[in-house]
Amino acid sequence: MSAKYTLDAEMRDDLGKGASRRLRRENKIPAVLYGAGRPAWSLTLKEFQLARNLQEEAFYAAIIELTLDGKQQKVFLRDLQRHPAKETVMHVDLQRVRDDVEMTVVLPLHYLNEDIAHGVKIEGGQIMHNAVDIEITCLPGVLPEAIEVDMADIKLGESVHLSSVKLPEGVVSTQLSYGEDHDQPIASIIMPKAVEVIEDEAPEAPETESETGGDDAAEGGDAAEGEAE
Repeated sequence: MSAKYTLDAEMRDDLGKGASRRLRRENKIPAVLYGAGRPAWSLTLKEFQLARNLQEEAFYAAIIELTLDGKQQKVFLRDLQRHPAKETVMHVDLQRVRDDVEMTVVLPLHYLNEDIAHGVKIEGGQIMHNAVDIEITCLPGVLPEAIEVDMADIKLGESVHLSSVKLPEGVVSTQLSYGEDHDQPIASIIMPKAVEVIEDEAPEAPETESETGGDDAAEGGDAAEGEAE
């Protein structure tokens, strides 16, 4: 499988926070390349090239062709460090990939046919997502971009579990390898909660001064009549 994404890199010797800040001012991103039983290398990446790739969801779970010193090698984006306030990429971790070694990757879940799901269209339910990604293990050559979950036949009150998701050949769920206890529901169709509308009772009209005064006057009159008697 040919790589869809590419990155150009250069080796770097100047390390430390000060050097990293200088690189970012030059529109370069510090990175590290490790794995495959070889030493870790400090690199720099082109910011514009990285930013363009990061706009696509598939890039985060893809085999990337890295060009370094005129040679190509396959790598995987293992981690990104971003600025906490600006969302700017501060550092990148890349892992070397070997075609004969399985890799463990977290892939996004893509839910299909939600609007025509039986429990939604026929029974008036709504879909609740319990998971947005899944951890899988496979060889690099069969790594999918995402895992699809078809919701078309799911009825009201039913759930889709990890074990019922159809995985591509050669791809296994890492979580299921831990035992049946990890066969969690990833999506369900539930009945929407009814919205109760309670009409406020009309507030009682407050007593007017005239009404209060009238009662007091009546009471005073009765008392006067009693005294007169």
